[in-house]
Amino acid sequence: MFSAIAKPMNLKKCLIDTIVAGLLALIVFGPIVGIVLDGYGFNLQPQRTAILVGVVMAGRFLLSVFLQSSQGRRMLDGFDGADGGVHVLAPDYKSRLRWIIPLLIVIALVFPVFANKYMLTVVILGLIYVLLGLGLNIVVGLAGLLDLGYVAFYAIGAYGLALGYQYLGLGFWSALPLAAIAAALAGCILGFPVLRMHGDYLAIVTLGFGEIIRLVLNNWLSFTGGPNGVPVPSPTIFGLEFGRRAKDGGVPIHEYFGFAYNPDLKFLFIYAVLFIVVMLVLYIKHRLTRMPIGRAWEALREDEIACRAMGLNHVLVKLSAFTLGASTAGLAGVFFASYQGFVNPTSFTFFESALILAIVVLGGMGSTVGVVIAAFVLTVTPELLRSFAEYRVLLFGILMVLMMIWRPRGLIRISRTGVAPRKGVAP
Repeated sequence: MFSAIAKPMNLKKCLIDTIVAGLLALIVFGPIVGIVLDGYGFNLQPQRTAILVGVVMAGRFLLSVFLQSSQGRRMLDGFDGADGGVHVLAPDYKSRLRWIIPLLIVIALVFPVFANKYMLTVVILGLIYVLLGLGLNIVVGLAGLLDLGYVAFYAIGAYGLALGYQYLGLGFWSALPLAAIAAALAGCILGFPVLRMHGDYLAIVTLGFGEIIRLVLNNWLSFTGGPNGVPVPSPTIFGLEFGRRAKDGGVPIHEYFGFAYNPDLKFLFIYAVLFIVVMLVLYIKHRLTRMPIGRAWEALREDEIACRAMGLNHVLVKLSAFTLGASTAGLAGVFFASYQGFVNPTSFTFFESALILAIVVLGGMGSTVGVVIAAFVLTVTPELLRSFAEYRVLLFGILMVLMMIWRPRGLIRISRTGVAPRKGVAP
């Protein structure tokens, strides 16, 4: 009855919001758009700045007016009540994923037939970030351990393949499990010093660990090649190579089977193997979240004191999260090195860790489907919108702020299927 009565519009609040938005726009766009470098000097462009500030103020005024209307208040109420924790589904709920997943598998199988080399490489990059997002989702999304140095395990996997080939003669198939094991050991080593740390302190230590790995790779010239990087061999299958001419006395696959040489065959192979690995990791993570170890991660995330009071060994819970998350990053590093054909420390900066963390937060803390969607959104979109490459960090920041305000649980929340009460048992 009372909700149907329209409230009077607060024009003063709209004007205050508009002025604040204009000041913020002036602070953000003034140095970027209003000052143009000209040699050793600069030129002021107040007209462009005024236009942008005016557009922002007009948009903010219209938004304030809309939010005070009945439709705007309903929209705000929807945002306030949309992310209140884990979503419990009905006991007889049938997920639409049982139809979507087979459809996606069919699309993935058909995609290479119609895709060109550019689209194939973009999708490979997206799948690599899916692996990275799934690994960090275990550490941050499920266990609640803020890791800002996750890129270090990514680098260990990539350099494991490059240095393993250079010094030990290891190939793609032998480096794939060994790099995952090496990254898992590094995650376990990192886990021990941070067992008693929480929140900001944990983030600072993990950030330092990531920078230590990068600096070691950058400065150990005699072993890692330093800034010059290390070449990575192309993957092989049963000893057959994908190049036009085989190296080290091997046999090209097109000569062995007698078909025409295809320069995209290497990327088709990486795409196929990477897709299989992603599906295996998705299945393993799906099973782990429903096992006692997955419930222990979530208990640790919600309240560590209550977790320990229930008798759970928090040491093993934390170490298992760090180890499994790091091993997934090691796998992604091997595929990245094979995809690039070359690795150097500039590929493993803090921005990569921030991007992977953005994938987890945007997709949903602990949500597998959300992470997969966010990984493709944040990696494929910049490739399709290269003209906005200079503003990518700014767009990421704006997107993260909006997500924290309106959907703090991410695009897709964690869902749990409810349990029907047994007959004769009081609810």
